[in-house]
Amino acid sequence: MTAVPYGPAPDDRGDAVARRTETGTATGTGTGTGTTVVDVRDTGGPAGEEECRRSWWQRRGRLDFEKEVEQHNGPDGNALIPWLLMALGPAADILNGKVPLAWVAWTGLTVFCVLYVTTITTAFREPWRSGLVPVRLLGALTAVAVAQAIGYGHNFLMLFILVSMCVGSVSRSRRHLGLMLTPLSATAGITSGLHRNGLWPTLSLAYGTFLSGLVVSVIISLFHAVEQLKATRQELARSAVAQERLRFSRDLHDLLGHTLSVVVVKSEAARRLARRDLDAALVQIADIEAVGRQALTEVREAVTGYREGSLSTELDRARSALTASDIEVVVRESGPPLSPQTEALLGWVVREGVTNVVRHSGASQTSIELRTGEGHTRLTITDNGAGPLARAAGRAGAGPVVATGTGLRGLTERLAAAGGSLSAGPLPDGGFRVTAALPTEEDPAPEPV
Repeated sequence: MTAVPYGPAPDDRGDAVARRTETGTATGTGTGTGTTVVDVRDTGGPAGEEECRRSWWQRRGRLDFEKEVEQHNGPDGNALIPWLLMALGPAADILNGKVPLAWVAWTGLTVFCVLYVTTITTAFREPWRSGLVPVRLLGALTAVAVAQAIGYGHNFLMLFILVSMCVGSVSRSRRHLGLMLTPLSATAGITSGLHRNGLWPTLSLAYGTFLSGLVVSVIISLFHAVEQLKATRQELARSAVAQERLRFSRDLHDLLGHTLSVVVVKSEAARRLARRDLDAALVQIADIEAVGRQALTEVREAVTGYREGSLSTELDRARSALTASDIEVVVRESGPPLSPQTEALLGWVVREGVTNVVRHSGASQTSIELRTGEGHTRLTITDNGAGPLARAAGRAGAGPVVATGTGLRGLTERLAAAGGSLSAGPLPDGGFRVTAALPTEEDPAPEPV
């Protein structure tokens, strides 16, 4: 891609505009490689450049953080192993001869380190983490730490901090965490007091013991929360894809089912009229072309998700399709104007209902009635035919039923999402009726002056 800057000289400031052309694929009408013209306004000197750099850095930092979150695999306990370096303090006491029976102290410290690593490992590994193994190891670790702290004091008191970290790793609830940290912190404080370390060192040890386990537990909880959020986001993404597929398949059925039915009906009419009335046949052929072009536009709109039906347009198409099928149609409308959302939903009902009349009913008369009032809108499509739906429902001896065809089932879902309903079934005296009902928001009455 090449860029050729042109415009005012670099010395010009203020509202100067530099323009550049980029060679690429044409996005508008016409042919050729095309050019894209981009206006790049002067950022106003060093301050503007600094703002651009800051925006780029913030944007890059946010993207890096999101990428890091996606690649994160959750806690595994390895971050707690380096804290075992705190055992160097007790080891220094042993080397400096501050404790009697050094070999006993070395043995106890070695056992403590092995138990610490084992407890951390089992607390984050399956299948041990969900069992009693980490809890039992934690009990043994606590017993060793308390025995050495009471027996030797000095830096051996720091072992309580490591035990507290293990408590934060093993606990699975706040209640268990509190029940384990509270006596552990008290034991640390009492042990420090037995060695006459003073008030503030004793309080600091007790507080540090409690806080260490609490911080570890909170961090682990945050890691688990991140894992749950990642799983939820993935589930929402899958749900969004499924909903979009459902919407597209439903729109495609409603669009092409009606359009192809109209094309077939008008093609048959044109074939019948071609021999005796060429002008009338040409009119039907022109209608076929118009229906095809309109269908192409609607499919494109359905793909992008921006299609909204118009009730008046669908009623006009219904009259045209029914008349071309030699079906007498009567349309009655009453009530105030409807909202665009209600019109769009009822437009789908008219489209699907008239398509079923043309394809399946074998009717000679059809009526479409729209009534609005008392907080709801009702659309009724009635015919005098006996199509497959009416015959099947009549054999079952049922009254009005909720239709289970692909188109009517999709309409039922659309109306239910808006708080409405759809029913379809045969009439006692013959024929078939589709009824759609939707709640209507009425405008509040004006306040008296």
